[in-house]
Amino acid sequence: MSTPLYQLKAEFFKTLGHPARIRVLELLSEREHAVAELLPEVGIEPAHLSQQLAVLRRANLVRTRKEGSTVYYSLTSPQIAELLRIARTILSGVLAGQAELLAALRASQGGGEPPS
Repeated sequence: MSTPLYQLKAEFFKTLGHPARIRVLELLSEREHAVAELLPEVGIEPAHLSQQLAVLRRANLVRTRKEGSTVYYSLTSPQIAELLRIARTILSGVLAGQAELLAALRASQGGGEPPS
């Protein structure tokens, strides 16, 4: 029996469920990067970055290319960058809605005590 699509999707989103992996994918959305270029941008220890890159490789979201002793990473599909852009748009809408709600709550307080 094959794995249901919803379960595969859940596994896919679990792979994306780490801030360092999202940051790596964002950087790779711009262009190919060497590991040494990713380190200061992602801001984690080299061993931890290596683990996160391995997760992305196993999920087939990134690929590697070696030039001498330098390993370069790139996205396997431009749709990954598109997914990150869509997520940003969704989050912008959610945050805008929350800001509007907060403004409405503050306005409805009238002359009451300021929030603590």
